[in-house]
Amino acid sequence: MILLWIGNVILLFVIIPVVVIILRRVLAPATEIKAYADDITEYGAQLAPHLEALSELATTRELVRQANTDLERYVRALDRIS
Repeated sequence: MILLWIGNVILLFVIIPVVVIILRRVLAPATEIKAYADDITEYGAQLAPHLEALSELATTRELVRQANTDLERYVRALDRIS
């Protein structure tokens, strides 16, 4: 009977506090990770409409090439004038 009481005391004053400490150490980072995941979910969903402009990227590149060609011709013409 005495061993049962000793076991109960050890459980109550040693094992349970250790489990609570370990649980706190696990739950604190888990709640931080959840907050980061919620932020990623919220702001990641706002990113999708902006990705539609990627389909126009080829057109933009072509326009830049044309502008560069025209700019080179303009600079050469200025060199000939001066």
